[in-house]
Amino acid sequence: MTVATETMTGEEIVELCRRHTLFEWSAQAAVDPIPVARAKGIYFWTPEDKRFIDFNSQLMCVNIGHGDERVIRAIKEQAEILPYANPFMATEVRARLSAKLAEITPGDIDAFFFTNGGAEANENAIRIARLFTGRHKIGARYRSYHGGTAGALTLTGDPRRWAAEPGIPGVFRIPEFYHGVNKETETADEVLARTEEIIHFEGPNTIAAIIVEPVTGTNGILIPPDGYMQGLRALCDKYGILLIADEVMAGFGRTGEWFSVDHWKVEPDLISMAKGLTSAYVQLGAVGMRRQIADHFAKNVFYGGLTYNSHPLACAAALATIAVYEEDNLIERARDLGAVMRGLLEDLKTRHPSVGATRNLGLFGIVELVRNHETLEPLAPFNGTSPEMQALGKYFRQEGLYTFVRWNTFFTNPPLCITEAEMREAFAIIDKGLEITDRAVVQNRER
Repeated sequence: MTVATETMTGEEIVELCRRHTLFEWSAQAAVDPIPVARAKGIYFWTPEDKRFIDFNSQLMCVNIGHGDERVIRAIKEQAEILPYANPFMATEVRARLSAKLAEITPGDIDAFFFTNGGAEANENAIRIARLFTGRHKIGARYRSYHGGTAGALTLTGDPRRWAAEPGIPGVFRIPEFYHGVNKETETADEVLARTEEIIHFEGPNTIAAIIVEPVTGTNGILIPPDGYMQGLRALCDKYGILLIADEVMAGFGRTGEWFSVDHWKVEPDLISMAKGLTSAYVQLGAVGMRRQIADHFAKNVFYGGLTYNSHPLACAAALATIAVYEEDNLIERARDLGAVMRGLLEDLKTRHPSVGATRNLGLFGIVELVRNHETLEPLAPFNGTSPEMQALGKYFRQEGLYTFVRWNTFFTNPPLCITEAEMREAFAIIDKGLEITDRAVVQNRER
């Protein structure tokens, strides 16, 4: 067996990865990945030691920050004791994690099926809903992302769904809120009234569940007004429909609560999670369910299974990660620094004509850019880009700021361990970069 002894350069890493692997959601010829050698706290470095501020927590998942020794130690210790047991067996780490999740999840959710990630959690959530209710339809929204597997992609409303169509049967769309640029605001009552109308059109007794991201993630950090989640819960209760809260991205402190649905004191019937569950140190997802749903499977077969369900290393990582949230008060920290972020975002909007809208809840934030501040024309089209957005993304990368630049938006989703000084350092780079997009507004005025 040959063991590599020399460290590869960034160029060598990229070349081999591009030759022998596929990068997601991309035409491979256009891929230009950042080579990553190491990471710590809110930073990561290339092999050539260029430092980046990880202002997106990678994929909104490294919530506790990189390289936390407490989690690394827990993974090592579990690997030494028991690195794997098949999911038909019971392990101490599985027992402890499920009991801990029962403590922190909303309401009487206290039973869990563990998966490899968020997409599989949503797949199993809809399977459980169908088995429990005996119904087949699932309501979902257009501005949503629920994962890259077959069923989860059908639930997804955004363009990542298109290539997977026709997808699984039984999925229909319900209205959503969009408080971004170039859109009139509806009240909670208006959106809920349209939702109830669609429920009637679909046939209430055919609908197993409605799945929503209580705070929508990659489709805009869309924060519903008070009354919406409570009203959706009431509609589901009225028609015997299960409510699934997809907390894969917004869960585990990102919004300043354990789960984003907690902001409205709403108890879902099923809750899906991943990402921040282990802070992505090891891959793990889960779907939690209320006691009455779990009890249904006491005598009825649960038709689901995964080789890596309840993987001991992943369960150990999750337990240690949850302990870090508690020991370091990261939930409260996200809430407090979220107020700081709101002020910084509002300052950008005040001073930069290309900033059309900003939103955040905790450390879950976004900036929408416009070409015309009067008409609020987006700086890039839906599902597209523009030279200005490409130039902004290039500037961020040049200056060592990593974040998600998508369509006419970019995200502000740092690890929850970030300090105020580090956040201001990131916003200073953003502030300078917005001079690029501001020029597009000025040029538009001069035409």
